[in-house]
Amino acid sequence: MGKPRVSVVEYLNTVPLIWGMLHGGQRGKFELDFTTPAGCADAVRSGAADVGIVPSIEYPRLNRAEIVGGVSIASKGRVKSVLLFAQAPIEQVKTVALDHSSRTSVALLAILLRKFYGREVESFLFAPHPDAMLERADAALVIGDPALTYRGRVAKVYDLAEEWKKFTGLPFVFALWVANADAKLGRYAKDFEGSRNFGLAHVDEIVEEYAPKCGLTPEAVKVYLTRNIDYTLDEENRRGLKLFYQLARETGLIPAEKELKFA
Repeated sequence: MGKPRVSVVEYLNTVPLIWGMLHGGQRGKFELDFTTPAGCADAVRSGAADVGIVPSIEYPRLNRAEIVGGVSIASKGRVKSVLLFAQAPIEQVKTVALDHSSRTSVALLAILLRKFYGREVESFLFAPHPDAMLERADAALVIGDPALTYRGRVAKVYDLAEEWKKFTGLPFVFALWVANADAKLGRYAKDFEGSRNFGLAHVDEIVEEYAPKCGLTPEAVKVYLTRNIDYTLDEENRRGLKLFYQLARETGLIPAEKELKFA
């Protein structure tokens, strides 16, 4: 068997997870391919990748899927990179342009609107360009680096992880390392955890390299990676994930809830 094929998201928040694969003890063990969150899910589903940083909403939709390692991309409060830019308060929003890179955040917004705001809105997929999106709709859901770095003026900005925490009291899990069970990647679980640990131990190096690329201050990048993003899959994060699946089922976004199965 060759190296496991790993599908990776091209966002700043993923860098600590793969830092060990790029520069640490896990270097050379994996074949990395960079894409969008939606692309990661499609790669695992099609078999083009053995494992990927998969949007959490996709885990119940994948057959024979397993979670690899106690790792996630989550937030226990404000996330700063999953944002609804709105031209009016959310209670007045009638149309939303949705970032076509996203699946979990689209599902999260649907749950927040239906379950907690009692709203039904018209929505459509769009490339993640906030200004163009807001020309077509009352609000724009944007994720990842385009959300983190947007500096346009809008009436309201809603941080979706913060909204989830406000209504549920729980963290929100946006993505997981998910593998096809046939790939039998359980033996690599410690490598995925080790790569994350290496990244968090060398976060200053990540900040130095990526702050200029993102057009953000080093302090902003460090706060984002160490406070806004949580890379664990601890018990609190699992409770938030299970509630997300429950509400996703109730709103018809997934056919059934799925137990968390680890490789």
